[in-house]
Amino acid sequence: MPSEPLDRGLLTPVAVGHDALVSDASVLDALVRAEGALVAAYVERGVAPREAGTAIDHAFGLDARGGSPSETLDVDALVTASVAGGNPVIPLVGMLKERVPAAHRAWVHRGATSQDILDTALMVVAQRAVEQVRGSLGHAAPRLRQLALRHADDVAAARTLTQHAVPTTVGARAATWAQGIERAASRLDGLVFPAQLGGAGGTLASFVEITGSADAAAALPAAFARAASLDVPEAPWHVTRWPVTELGDALVQALDALGKFAADVATLSRTEIGEVSEGVGGGSSAMPQKQNPAEAVLIRSAALRAPQLGATLHLAASLAVDERPDGAWHAEWPTLRDLLRLALGASWHASSLAAHLRVDAAAAARNAGATGGRLVSERLRGVLVPLIGAKRFSDLLAGDDDLAVALRALPEADGLDVDALLDPASYVGLAPRLARGGGAGPDAAGSQPGADGAEADHRDRTASDGNGRGVDE
Repeated sequence: MPSEPLDRGLLTPVAVGHDALVSDASVLDALVRAEGALVAAYVERGVAPREAGTAIDHAFGLDARGGSPSETLDVDALVTASVAGGNPVIPLVGMLKERVPAAHRAWVHRGATSQDILDTALMVVAQRAVEQVRGSLGHAAPRLRQLALRHADDVAAARTLTQHAVPTTVGARAATWAQGIERAASRLDGLVFPAQLGGAGGTLASFVEITGSADAAAALPAAFARAASLDVPEAPWHVTRWPVTELGDALVQALDALGKFAADVATLSRTEIGEVSEGVGGGSSAMPQKQNPAEAVLIRSAALRAPQLGATLHLAASLAVDERPDGAWHAEWPTLRDLLRLALGASWHASSLAAHLRVDAAAAARNAGATGGRLVSERLRGVLVPLIGAKRFSDLLAGDDDLAVALRALPEADGLDVDALLDPASYVGLAPRLARGGGAGPDAAGSQPGADGAEADHRDRTASDGNGRGVDE
């Protein structure tokens, strides 16, 4: 008796509503389409008669517009039968052959092995899922770039090891989020999704027999890839699992970038910080005053799981022994599907989070001033240590009183513009420029408003004099 569905998303809310592309139905559709693509490849190469391709497409339901080949298959029976052979392709081939007229039945799965079909189907599923993930990232990053531009000059406290460090801007932080997501998106863009066709041992021996020559057999994988809408493989990769591990690594990198964004949102939305808040959702059943960062929490849940899934893919690849792995290949299937599923859900939620995120610039400025001017201690050290020595400077920073009063009481500080010296907005470095998309190089695009001319030169000298080797953590 078939098991009840194990996972409808009850414990994986991040993916609910966003994982149809990697469902069992989608995988089964891809398996059927891979079988159809093999027949199409034979037809393209003139090995199988065209009427066989037409009849098989019709029998498989591949010629129906908008239809799903899996809808007419007994999935419960297929699942149960998959146990005996260790994979679903073996019983699927039997089911599909029963639908095909006897005259053309011999072309179904001809020369192929189950790994050819399953690997190809997983690449089809992965390609479609990655396209959707890429689309979500493509929406999230520009929204964060817009946020960075709006808040390029809004001062905030940069935190290192959880503590106030130096001033930055809200926009620079948002640009950092965008940069990570953009980099991850570019890595997804560089992926290839090769079809797999090698026969029982990866030698294509069966295809040499079927096509009648080595050259004809060598041309068949390209035709198969075209029929499956995948990349042409350079060679069989049945035990060289780089298509899977590179895909996994790119997905993990994407979830890393989304996790960083979500972790910062969760931290900055703490009640006592309050620098950002999610624009939608987040209610609590027991505490009506709360607005929980629900989307950030969901994204983080995916990011926390992703590295271990990626590691499993690498472990499986490293143990892909012989010419058909004894369990390592099988371990990949649910692992890769889980990783795709998490990426689909997390990227969608990141796009939503980026679109609705609210920034409280006043709270950021208030927090930046919470230490009485000590946020610019790095700058003060360079200015004051040469005047009063390191010991008196350390004593000056002790306590939590307003530094402005203490500075004005120093005879050695007479003539210093104390207000300008303590202004965090004048010690944000390249943060506004970085927020606007400029880099740190001399020819980088973007500029920091008010940071040119004599005033900028004065600030740069003030910040650097006597401060060549600052000690942070």
